[in-house]
Amino acid sequence: MNTLTILFTLFITISISFTKASQHDAGGFSVDLIHRDSPLSPLYNPTQSRTNCLQNAFLRSKSRAFRISKTLGFASKLDADIFGVPGEYIMKIQIGTPPVEVFGIADTGSDLTWAQCEPCKNCYKQVGPPILVPASSSTYQTQSCQSKACDALATDQLPCDSQGICQYKMSYGDKSYSIGDLAMETFWFGPTPLKNVVFGCGHENNDTFNENVSGIIGLGGGPLSIINQLNSLVRGKFSYCLIPQINDSSNQTSKIHFGDLVNILGPKVVSTPLVKKYPWTYYYVTLENVLIGKNSLSYKQSFLKNVVDEGNIIVDSGTTLTLLPREFYNEFTSSLTKGIGGETMADPEGILELCYKDLNLNGVPSVTFQFTGANIELAPVNMFLEVQKGVSCLTIVPSDDLAILGNLLQRNMMVGFDLVSQKVFFKPTDCSMH
Repeated sequence: MNTLTILFTLFITISISFTKASQHDAGGFSVDLIHRDSPLSPLYNPTQSRTNCLQNAFLRSKSRAFRISKTLGFASKLDADIFGVPGEYIMKIQIGTPPVEVFGIADTGSDLTWAQCEPCKNCYKQVGPPILVPASSSTYQTQSCQSKACDALATDQLPCDSQGICQYKMSYGDKSYSIGDLAMETFWFGPTPLKNVVFGCGHENNDTFNENVSGIIGLGGGPLSIINQLNSLVRGKFSYCLIPQINDSSNQTSKIHFGDLVNILGPKVVSTPLVKKYPWTYYYVTLENVLIGKNSLSYKQSFLKNVVDEGNIIVDSGTTLTLLPREFYNEFTSSLTKGIGGETMADPEGILELCYKDLNLNGVPSVTFQFTGANIELAPVNMFLEVQKGVSCLTIVPSDDLAILGNLLQRNMMVGFDLVSQKVFFKPTDCSMH
């Protein structure tokens, strides 16, 4: 039995053991996904212009891509010394008995959920929701170093403390991290209480995280993610529908659905297989071709190879921009600019690579990402974003070592994940109606 097979067997065993701990009938629930720049967000800054918000989101994309590159073992050349906060959407839940409100960054690129806890030995200042106090909750249980939950931490596990409590460390890029006790608690998603959810009670959390958030809500594919821990309730299913770009007067939120409320049906639904790769956290799919007008480009990580690698792109809601390998990106933009015509210009902020003055979106040729079994036509309004008045830039950027389908290209698209059937579903949708 090879190493990957052993790891996958352990993954299944641990996931099943967690689901037995939560005694609930089959069902589902929904939670608001609040964009960090929405007026409803605890991170909202009314003094920032739309241009500033976009620039910061683009920089966070680069920082996040660097973190994922490091996790995957790439020697990334991306500049990561930018932002530590790893996502773009906020979820409001409650933890403990009695329940305490928590604002967490919803992250499909993380597994373990964690929040700041007292006593805080070295924590960032938190002025929004209160810091959790484990001693005040009747359902708080630390996990020993012999527990299955502790085993599931793998490389994120630290040596036991003097009382035999399992210790974790989650790192996000070069500077941001959370260290603390691994524990079980009751989580509340709206009125729905879910018992025995494993999470990190963070006692040391550095100050690159925003003072208005409590921590991270892990929605990845690993055994400690919310999705797999609640498998008996949600059956490995969740979906989200991201509304278009937030404006300062909008009070709308995107939605994330779990379990039986995930219902992606209809003639326009397409699906592509999830590819299981280590680390299990990320949602890998296979991009085979990109169609620009009538010009088909075979998607290969390197043009020295004649085959398309399986699981060659990650579907990620926490990255704003879409990243493609440099060689393919150059071919893609060459074909795209020929189809658009006119003169390109430099991004005034020097972040994005392909920009136009007064771009007519009706003149952008159709672009279709052809995944295994699923063709997705990209909306021009998501591909090109007006970063300044009269200046529109392509929201797809080059990368040296990985590919990510970012959230701008997923807007107004119902995106569903079924970790049992190992598929991702896509359906064009007016997300403002959901």
